Amino acid sequence: MSIVSSNTTLDVELALKRQRRVATATSLIISILMVILVGVLLALVLLPVLRLNSDPIVAYSAERPDEEVVDRPEITPQVQRKPSAPSSSMAKVIATMIPSPIAVPVPEVDVPDPSLNFGDGDDFGEGWGSGNGFGSGNGGTTFFGQSVKAERIAYVIDYSASMRGQGREELMRKELTESVMQIAMKTNYALIFFAGPAWVAGDDVDWNKQGAIVSGKGGKKFNWKSKGKANDWEHSGKKEPVDWLGATKGQVSKSRKIIQSTRLVWGTRWDNPLEMALNMDPPPQVIYFMTDGAASGSDKWARSVGAKAKSRGIKINCIAMMEPKAHKDMDDLAKRTGGQFTIVLKGGKRKKVR
Repeated sequence: MSIVSSNTTLDVELALKRQRRVATATSLIISILMVILVGVLLALVLLPVLRLNSDPIVAYSAERPDEEVVDRPEITPQVQRKPSAPSSSMAKVIATMIPSPIAVPVPEVDVPDPSLNFGDGDDFGEGWGSGNGFGSGNGGTTFFGQSVKAERIAYVIDYSASMRGQGREELMRKELTESVMQIAMKTNYALIFFAGPAWVAGDDVDWNKQGAIVSGKGGKKFNWKSKGKANDWEHSGKKEPVDWLGATKGQVSKSRKIIQSTRLVWGTRWDNPLEMALNMDPPPQVIYFMTDGAASGSDKWARSVGAKAKSRGIKINCIAMMEPKAHKDMDDLAKRTGGQFTIVLKGGKRKKVR
């Protein structure tokens, strides 16, 4: 009985020792965790206080040089553009107001002097615009001494039979060829010929004194009728449209051959071809109009055509070819549209009126 009691006491002691060891280990672990937790909390509280106070970067700005006022090369006296600020005026530092432990070096950069080449193209193709509404990059040409700058130029030229006298025909073909050959590459142009009927240069014209049939692009037919008078010609049916031509070498060469080979036709009426030019889409900016004829009703044509051209902002430059009777109405037409007017005298001498 005493032996059993002794064993029981021993087991109880062993169990108590195991419990003490477990309790001790648990207490130790909990204490360690508590210490870590307290350390973390202290770190969160004290970290802003203990943050390293580093020296801030002192930013500076390079002294800005005085801007030099540059006079741009002037193409025309109508526009003076202000130069852009030179690239050397850009800030050369990186500035910050936030402290950083890393200093950012400021490199020294050699900035080249600003270029003064503001466009050096030939003719009117490059450089500054003239301020006349056409913008920069304008094209242009001259005809009988009348110089223009425009992106779209239409020629309305008299190919009537009366041009044969006094060397008019030869002079007209020569001046027109030279004008077309001088057209700047960026210019679009159109050639409209007229006598009694009117047609696009290059069309075939089958005519007599009662009418004409014009064979245009794609073989399309356009009819004209006459009452037997030189100035009494009218459209019959659909009107012929006029397309713009690009001033490429190939197209200009083709136009030169057409100018030289087109035959003269009977009659003189010049309001119809001018209407063809005015109805182009987009419309021309300048029309060169040349004729040797003074026709009955031309005063009325000058008023009606002039009013329509002015409403569309189209200038009509007029050339009167050795015909004093045409001067008054052609001068009136040029005046109404803000165009130029030149009289060509016998022998080819020119007299500029406006």
